[in-house]
Amino acid sequence: MRPLVAGNWKMNGLGASLGEIEAVAAAVEASPPAAEVLICPPATLVARATAQAAGRIAIGGQDCHAEPAGAFTGDISAEMLKDAGARYVIVGHSERRHFHGETDEDVNRKALAAWRAGLSAIICVGETETERDAGRAHEIVASQLRGSVPGGADGARAAVAYEPVWAIGTGRTPTEKEIADMHAHIRAELVRGVGPRARDIRILYGGSVKPANAREILALPEVGGALVGGASLKAQDFCEIVGAAAKKT
Repeated sequence: MRPLVAGNWKMNGLGASLGEIEAVAAAVEASPPAAEVLICPPATLVARATAQAAGRIAIGGQDCHAEPAGAFTGDISAEMLKDAGARYVIVGHSERRHFHGETDEDVNRKALAAWRAGLSAIICVGETETERDAGRAHEIVASQLRGSVPGGADGARAAVAYEPVWAIGTGRTPTEKEIADMHAHIRAELVRGVGPRARDIRILYGGSVKPANAREILALPEVGGALVGGASLKAQDFCEIVGAAAKKT
């Protein structure tokens, strides 16, 4: 499958920010990249971003509730995101796990909700600095995969994003060897958990991806794209990362 380069705007972006989406979409239209391009703006912008993108790039949500509707003030369902034009939704981001106490079971239910609505789920996993320093990185990520990735996952309905929590927004990046090692571990765990179809699930790297390191990271074995945070807020930086992705077979 084509690499997937996804931008996660987090709690950033107002109507004026749609110009950045237009700039990315125009660049993709003018010179189609090797990668599939996705931007996940805040929920308030999903519908307008979809209209702005006009099919040139994909638009996604940053989170969804497990239920399709109900008395859940402030939440948004996968069906609502789909209705607004989203094609993807991020579930289990480390910030949701940390600040909102989301468990692997919660993430699993949200991924199933995404599928129910016809969205593809980007399922996030990753260890903290304390867990890595204790030599538990593989153990933690394997446990998260077992609990968070539903049976039936395949390349059309799911991607996995590996986020070393200690690298997000810190400017720190694991070594290429560490990234390749963890992505190989994730691939093996996915195949063990859901079978041969897991070989088509893209494994994105997310953790201080920027233009300066994108080409090297995206060329690593089993790296099927990137989940980009801060660098996705500016079209020029994001387009440089998109351009760094080469077609993989």
